[in-house]
Amino acid sequence: MDIERLRAAPQRVIGTNQTSKAIDRGRARVVFVAQDADRRVTEPVLRAARERGVEVVEVDSMAVLGRACGIAVGAAVAAILDSIERAREQ
Repeated sequence: MDIERLRAAPQRVIGTNQTSKAIDRGRARVVFVAQDADRRVTEPVLRAARERGVEVVEVDSMAVLGRACGIAVGAAVAAILDSIERAREQ
């Protein structure tokens, strides 16, 4: 299951701001988006991911995404990161 990849990831970010920064810096490998999140919040992140060719995975809910990230609240978006060295190579 895709959400298990996020749970097991050694490096990840949570939230729209941090995920957007990771995409812009070329560090986001996979972006996870909660289906029940406000699209006005997630659409800029989705657009940036598509423009950069970053894989996008939809998750059932913000609660599920938050739990997968190990936080007690919901999350609209999160991302698995590449290491800094790997991002520089690209």
